[in-house]
Parts: sequence; structure tokens; C-alpha cells
Amino acid sequence: MSIIILIGFILVSCSLAFLSSYELRDKVQQFFLGVIPQSKKQFNFAKQFALQLNQAAAPEQIQSHWHLQQWWILVSGFFLFTSILIFTFTRPINPTKIEADYLREADPQIYALLDGQMLSSPPEVEGSLIEEAIIAATNIESIQTTIRAEVFNPNVADVHMQYLHGDLASADRKWHKMNPRYKQRLLMVFKIMQERHGYEMVLLEGYRSPERQNTLAGNSNITRARGFQSYHQFGLAADVAFKRSGKVVISERDPWAMQGYQLYGVVAESVGLTWGGRWKSIQDYGHTEYRIPGLRKTAEMAEQLTSEGNLLTNHIN
Repeated sequence: MSIIILIGFILVSCSLAFLSSYELRDKVQQFFLGVIPQSKKQFNFAKQFALQLNQAAAPEQIQSHWHLQQWWILVSGFFLFTSILIFTFTRPINPTKIEADYLREADPQIYALLDGQMLSSPPEVEGSLIEEAIIAATNIESIQTTIRAEVFNPNVADVHMQYLHGDLASADRKWHKMNPRYKQRLLMVFKIMQERHGYEMVLLEGYRSPERQNTLAGNSNITRARGFQSYHQFGLAADVAFKRSGKVVISERDPWAMQGYQLYGVVAESVGLTWGGRWKSIQDYGHTEYRIPGLRKTAEMAEQLTSEGNLLTNHIN
């Protein structure tokens, strides 16, 4: 693409040099007059017009041929405008530049933390891996009374096991519905967890509809927040898990996963997120949220915040 742009600019520069140099045009004209036969009337007419047009640009014809000189101005302007269009539509665009511009205005804090570098969302985790993780967590739940206490911690209330299997498997794991102010913080946490601690993380659920929130609120062991009371409806919260040896691990009774959640909480809080593992009522170790001061928890505000992520994604695509 860069080569095409360079060639385009060279051609435009040569064309502008040809149009602006009377001597160069005269030499080119004399060359073609000696090569091309002049027997056809059409060619004679074109030659005569070209001759007049060429003479009009001569210094001594500035006053008498001003109407023909306008043609040179139009042609030069056309080539200049074309070169601008070529540069505009062919220059490489960073797909996250739009999101960076948005965060620079909406959230200078996270923009400064990222040093202007926007992080890209990882691919959505496969539903089959979630289903396998649910089965594995169920097996841990069923056999935890028969294994040694040091292998799995029976005192940890596994919030994920409170979900109906179908509910967790069908949860929304699409990143574009999450507000960029929260999404970039979460992606930074993912990056730190991978690079510093060796934990690969996956998104279990991001945006959650108010209808689904009300359904989950029917079980007080999962959540007590109803529709538009949870930050999930605003694209400002997510539930996550870990990936080990190609498999998703959602059980909080797995000591490896529990250690990861403790690290996750520390890292999340360091970038300004609230970690569910510190809650007194229901400790949700895989949950984080970004609390915007003065946020009005209304349906209109939820639509505005989630649409910001959608608009940026559509603009980029």
C-alpha cells in the first residue's frame, strides 16, 4: 500500500511539473508533432487547441489568453485534489485509533495508563469449552467430600456453580457490548495476568440484559441486584475465568484457580476496578466492575453506555 501511495505521488508530481513548465510542454509538443502524422482533421483540431492552450500559459500571454489559462488552473487543481483523495483513502488506519480518541476525551485516566496504546479484544471463548468447564466443576462439587482437604477448599462458596448450566453456557461473551472505559481496563488486567503471573483469562459474561438479570436475581445465592441495578446492564462489569492447558477452569474450589482469582483482584483494583471478591454478602471472585461516579442507573443510561462500544466497533468495521 505504501508503494502505491509513493507511485501515485510521483505521478502527480511529474504531472504538476509538466503543467507548470512552459518549456517542458513545448518540448513534448514538438516531439509529438514530429512523430504523429497530421493528416486527420480531428488531430489538427486537437493540435490547434493544444497549441492555443500551451501558448496561453506563456508569460507574454498572461493578459490576452486569461480564459484559456483557467483550463490549466482547473487541471492542476484536479490533480492536486486527486492526490489528496488517494492519500486519504489508501493510508493505513489503526483499527483502535477511534477508540483511543474516544478514551482520550471520556477517560483520560485509563488513556494515560495505556500510554495511548489501545488493547485488542481476544476471540470469544468457544461454547463447548464452557460446557466442559461446567461438567468439570460439577464433578468437583460431587466428589469434594471424598478427596483431601488440601486439594480443594470446601469452605469456598462457588458462585459459578449456582448458575444453571444452560444460563452460563448461553451468557453473552461479546466484547463489543462493553463500554470502552471498562473494556480497556479489563484487557489491561488480562495482559498483566498473562505476562506477570502466567494466567490466561477468558470472558464468561460481559453485558447482561435486564431480563436475564431479573432471572438470576430470583436466586439470592447468585445476586441480589435486579435489572438496571447491576453494572452488567451498563457494559461496565464482567465475570471471568481461567484457561489451563486449553481448557476453561471455572471452579473456585480449584486451588490453582483460587490463587489466580486472588491475583486477579489485586491487579483489577490497581487499575481502578471494583473486585467482587471483597464483598461481604456474596463473594464473587471472578467479577469486576467499573463504578463511574454519579452514574444514573436508568435504562436510558444503559443504552447510552452500551451503544458507545457498539458505535465504535461499527465505525472500525
